Amino acid sequence: MRVFLLSGLFVSGASSFATLRQNVAGHAIHHHVRHPTVSTESTTTRSTSLYMMDQPEIVECDVAIVGGGPAGCTCALYTSRADLKTVILDKNPAVGALAITSHIANYPGVDRSMTGEELLNQMRTQAIQYGTDYRRAQVFMVDIEEKGEGEETVKVVYTPDAIFRARALVLATGAMGRVSPPFPGEEEYLGHGVSYCATCDGAFYRDAEVAVFGMSLEAMEEAQFLTKFASTVHWITPSKPRPEDDHHVEELLSSGNVKKWPLTRLISVEGEVSGVTGVKVRQKSEDEDEVIPVEGAFIYGASGGGSRPITDFIGSKVEYDEGGGVIVNEDMETSIKGVFAIGDIRNTAFKQVVVAAADGCIAAMSIDKYLKGRKSVKVDWIHK
Repeated sequence: MRVFLLSGLFVSGASSFATLRQNVAGHAIHHHVRHPTVSTESTTTRSTSLYMMDQPEIVECDVAIVGGGPAGCTCALYTSRADLKTVILDKNPAVGALAITSHIANYPGVDRSMTGEELLNQMRTQAIQYGTDYRRAQVFMVDIEEKGEGEETVKVVYTPDAIFRARALVLATGAMGRVSPPFPGEEEYLGHGVSYCATCDGAFYRDAEVAVFGMSLEAMEEAQFLTKFASTVHWITPSKPRPEDDHHVEELLSSGNVKKWPLTRLISVEGEVSGVTGVKVRQKSEDEDEVIPVEGAFIYGASGGGSRPITDFIGSKVEYDEGGGVIVNEDMETSIKGVFAIGDIRNTAFKQVVVAAADGCIAAMSIDKYLKGRKSVKVDWIHK
């Protein structure tokens, strides 16, 4: 295995996208380097931390669906029944709009006592039973490989552990993105110590101190993941976590390397040319700000709630409406042929489970038509 030592270079998160794409194209091994704390020690001591990733798995499929909510699971059910090799990439099945709904009273045919999580579990199981490959994975970038004129493009989806090459891509990540403005320093150091994905970047902070801001389930699970690598995980929350009310809180606080900062506001992310050096906070009981020295800042919002379509991994590859929703036609196809968008990511006013499921069905039938060269949709597929 060839090892490249990139002295003094920070390659992580958003800053590594272009490098990763180039390396993957050549089937090279991509290495992430966390810039060390400035030190005057001799070169015989550890001055640079180098973490290597194995060559990622390359998965070829017909349909890649980013998002495992009702829209994505319904689409997968139909495409799998159509004998199309389908992969769902789901960051976290427990944090979507349906998963956090306590009761479902307006979805046809279900008992009104059913929770959103139970309904979603059934949808996911049904898709898997028909052949869907379901994977928990954080997607951090998608790309379109152009072919010759008239040829089908390849849609490439990047995750920390694998790269998926699909004939059709479905965007179904919902609309629970943060609507609050970024904290001072957050955008400046994004990819240079600021991250939104512990599973992507956690290993780069081995034996370092990191901060996690947020009280959502996602924030707690990400903080729990970081305890495997970081020397200290500073968990910063604007309210006071109650272990007696939430086993996730209890589990996180039982970790020996978690330091809680309850009733604390995040003021800004501090840093220098090499990256993040700390986070500035204000505790409710104090009159002055203080800086917690950290090398990584993982920011998930105060409560995890939001209504902005989640499209950061897509960039400017598709067209959006003024509200940030992905624009589609009647077939749920975006401005790029073979790329579809379904559910709340469209920023529709009708944010209902039944509507998301209908979007998934329409997209699946459109994909079947697109991939098989049909002139019209086939209503359903019957398996003997």
